[in-house]
Amino acid sequence: MHIESVKAAYRRYAGVYDAVFGPVLHPRRKVLLRALGCRPGDRILEVGVGTGLSLPLYPPDVRVTGIDVSSEMLKRARERVARRRLHNVDALLEMDAEQMTFPEASFDKVVAMYVVSVVERPAKLIEELHRVCKPDGEIFLVNHVRSENRVIGALEKSLARFSETLGFHPDFELGQMASEVGQVTEVSRVNFFWKVLRLKNGVVHRRAQASGIVA
Repeated sequence: MHIESVKAAYRRYAGVYDAVFGPVLHPRRKVLLRALGCRPGDRILEVGVGTGLSLPLYPPDVRVTGIDVSSEMLKRARERVARRRLHNVDALLEMDAEQMTFPEASFDKVVAMYVVSVVERPAKLIEELHRVCKPDGEIFLVNHVRSENRVIGALEKSLARFSETLGFHPDFELGQMASEVGQVTEVSRVNFFWKVLRLKNGVVHRRAQASGIVA
């Protein structure tokens, strides 16, 4: 997926996203937030924050930063933060997840919901998620994956040619994703189409190594 195609798709979705996708995707968000195991003071990055539907679900004693490539979606996320008085949301930034500007080891937990099958270079995205996560942190991915049902899988494959219009790859393979994420510590099936991957970062950041934090 080219980033301009993604922006165009979510520009179309922004006005109806909450009504159309909110109820459908909300159970996945709740499953993920329970799995996070947030601790007071945790700094959390949500990649692909969209209209901010998940933001009210975070505990008030953690600090949350969200990024997205869609300015239209972010506008609605900021309105949600103001309306719900979500004081634990530090920032909502327009940013390419494949080229984040955060320093290494900035966050205790990194969340990417419905992002891996959207970006142009999934391997680069995964690299960036590891980079900005602390060496002992965790990364959580929620994503649509191609169905193992032959009929539905064939339908998803046939829709692949419309990926640029849809704004995601409907035939994305779990094997493709898993081969790029490193150590998968937990895989949970949310339902027939969606999976949650939980990863230990396990990355020795240059900054931590230089400071003696990591041997």
